[in-house]
Amino acid sequence: MKPGDKYVMKHTAAENETAEVLGSGGLPVYSTPSMICLMELAAYRLAEQHGHQTVGTKVDICHLRACRPGTELTATAELIEQDGRRLEYAVKVEDADGVIGEGKHQRFVIDPERFMAKLK
Repeated sequence: MKPGDKYVMKHTAAENETAEVLGSGGLPVYSTPSMICLMELAAYRLAEQHGHQTVGTKVDICHLRACRPGTELTATAELIEQDGRRLEYAVKVEDADGVIGEGKHQRFVIDPERFMAKLK
């Protein structure tokens, strides 16, 4: 994996991903937590396709525009920096009208067994 590598995925905003349902707001629009989850998933899958298990550690995201359930979304994660086990991504989510959210996301490469053993 190297800076410039990208992962792109499609997703349809679902009824159970609204701010109203999740409690992050009162309107039936695609929620910020759902958008962040989609961004994290794209970053996770980029590392996973290169054989790495990762955990998310930081998000710095701007939710720029609302959309309704049923909207077709495209999430993109691009690796912009790797420093040892730390991975820094540029992430964004777009619909047919353009970017609805963007920012940076950080993940760390982990050994799943060792990671889970620390929680016991």
